[in-house]
Amino acid sequence: MGLRAGLFLAMLVLLLDQVTKLAIVEWLNPQAGRLQQCSPAEGVAITGFLALVLVCNRGMSFGMLNSGDPLVPWILGGLSIAVAIGLVWWLARARRWMVILGLGLVLGGAVGNLVDRFLYGAVVDFVLLHAGRWHWPAFNLADSAITLGVIALLWDSLFGVQESRK
Repeated sequence: MGLRAGLFLAMLVLLLDQVTKLAIVEWLNPQAGRLQQCSPAEGVAITGFLALVLVCNRGMSFGMLNSGDPLVPWILGGLSIAVAIGLVWWLARARRWMVILGLGLVLGGAVGNLVDRFLYGAVVDFVLLHAGRWHWPAFNLADSAITLGVIALLWDSLFGVQESRK
């Protein structure tokens, strides 16, 4: 039951992530086509602290390893595949609902960003939070799902009822 629920959640996150990225790219940079090319475009201010922008992250989280080396997306993609396999293995053994929830969110987000790496050579980020001249690095729905999934896993490890090992 846990594996099916977690995989369903992962697929839902993947679908929503890809749909939002496609919508943002088509809205902010329609000449790029269906994400054939991820080209930065002008942002659109939504509120005084939120803007939609188009950022192509060729590195890791927060742009780390964004060296421009054409091998980096492939190396990070391979690492993402290994992590996804490990998450599915863990999910198949999970019994507590908070762990299943967390793993499903992390898996869906990781695969969402993995799809971007292989299709476009970069992860498409588009949500920009800012306060004055301070900016948080741009992120996407997959990044949000990963963050919430990690929080769920931490919550379970700190406050979850531990099963006895008999």
